[in-house]
Amino acid sequence: MAVIVVTGGFGALGRAVVRHLADAGHQVAAVDMAPVPTESLAKLTLGGVDLAEEHVVAEAYRNVVSDLGAIGGVVNIAGGFVWETVADGSLDSFDRMYRMNLRTAAASCRAAIPLLVEGSAIVNVGAAGAVRPGTGFAAYAASKTGVHALTESLAEELKGRGIRVNAVLPTIIDTPTNRADMPDADTSAWVRPEAAARVIAFLLSRESGAVTGAAIPLSLAG
Repeated sequence: MAVIVVTGGFGALGRAVVRHLADAGHQVAAVDMAPVPTESLAKLTLGGVDLAEEHVVAEAYRNVVSDLGAIGGVVNIAGGFVWETVADGSLDSFDRMYRMNLRTAAASCRAAIPLLVEGSAIVNVGAAGAVRPGTGFAAYAASKTGVHALTESLAEELKGRGIRVNAVLPTIIDTPTNRADMPDADTSAWVRPEAAARVIAFLLSRESGAVTGAAIPLSLAG
């Protein structure tokens, strides 16, 4: 069993991933900008961590190693979403989405690289909506496309160290917040957090040892 860091570990998908990994016997460190929740299955919880600030992330990861030992996996979930058109929205939204979605993943990867043991894996959370973005998705999709590029490039960079890097590309995650925000939506293609967690756990495992640089679409509730 491994020490695995989950960024955005306090959110709906993060909690599902933490729960699945902890149930499998891993020691999980949940790291998030949000305050530490009253309950968590993570072995270590670190709240108030600005995951877009490199030195802050590096310090958090050093604390993980100090408390739990060498890191064997990282799951980058932290991020955000905005829907607005280019014509009526703000250019600041592009900066905000870059910082929340791409910079957080890049900072996490950079902090983790010197601490990862051979055979480790990184899983980034991209977005199916970044592949063929519709109206209102420009800022969000641009940042998530960057996550896809980060994944592919870093997979090549780390091949020689025996470290794999992959991404999952979910459609809309089936969370209470998304259901409240889109009460009339067809949820049939939404991804349940537990289903996404199972795929992420597989990509962290040795059973997926032949897979790196992949971007795996996730759809359908299940």
